[in-house]
Amino acid sequence: MVVTEGKQFVTASPERGAVHRGRIVIGSVAAGVLLAVLWSFEFVDHVIGDNVANTLLGRDAKATAVGGTVAGLVFAFVSGLAGTFTACNIAMAASIGPMSQASAGSATRTGLRSLLRPVGWLALGMVVVSGAYGFIGVLVGDRMPQLSTATAGGIPVRLWQSMVVFGLVGLAFVYLGLAALGVLPDPFARRPVARVVTLGAFVGAFLIGRPYPLFNKLFHWAVDSGNPLYGAGAFILQSLGNIVLVSALFALIVLLSRGRAIAWLASSPARTIALTGALLIALGVFTVVYWDVRLPAMFGHGWFPTMPYNR
Repeated sequence: MVVTEGKQFVTASPERGAVHRGRIVIGSVAAGVLLAVLWSFEFVDHVIGDNVANTLLGRDAKATAVGGTVAGLVFAFVSGLAGTFTACNIAMAASIGPMSQASAGSATRTGLRSLLRPVGWLALGMVVVSGAYGFIGVLVGDRMPQLSTATAGGIPVRLWQSMVVFGLVGLAFVYLGLAALGVLPDPFARRPVARVVTLGAFVGAFLIGRPYPLFNKLFHWAVDSGNPLYGAGAFILQSLGNIVLVSALFALIVLLSRGRAIAWLASSPARTIALTGALLIALGVFTVVYWDVRLPAMFGHGWFPTMPYNR
């Protein structure tokens, strides 16, 4: 029978613990690669993202110019919500496991308010990074590679920035997943809140690489405003829009189960560790493979399997 001590799996047989971790790692890596193969950016970006933005704004989000400050901030939040499930944001789903860890200790004592604190910690890390990037982005302006229309090696410069940023973030997710399973040293072994804040910072960093057209339009509007505070505010709202659905899902799980879901995870630390590690590894692998293997292959650099609906 498996029990836990801190972050480590402890078993009557160390070999059994290693095999259990190995299966989680292999299964998570396979899931991440498979997701990268099956992912349809056309469906997620355009069918879902564009339609959600058009419906909420009541107009063609891409074709209509962003108006004044209020309209721009509304556009920021709506475009963030519309881009929830794009390939440059879906890895945030890995935060559900760590948020469950961070709330497990108070699940049965202090109710929904305490259970939602992890959402606040996630938002804290995200807001700091996205706000700082929005402020700096306006100051740098068109010199930012993300706003460039040039190409290098046949690949748009803005996508080079995406590949670098998402490659690093994906590797960080994989490391955190392996660390959560006890395969690698875990800097957050006894600091679940710090883990959630750090993941929030990574979610905020998604903006640094995001090529999503509606975000690109928002970025240009922020730069044209010339006000770095507008940039910070707009980018913060964009990130908040990104996590609304995940936060709502987390709250819904808590409400429908009356806290039993968190209590169920808390009753078996090994279960929580497995969920956290598996999500981080799978979505980290997806992020690396999608942006650093599949994307270059689309421009003739290497090969990656293509599904019929992506041709």
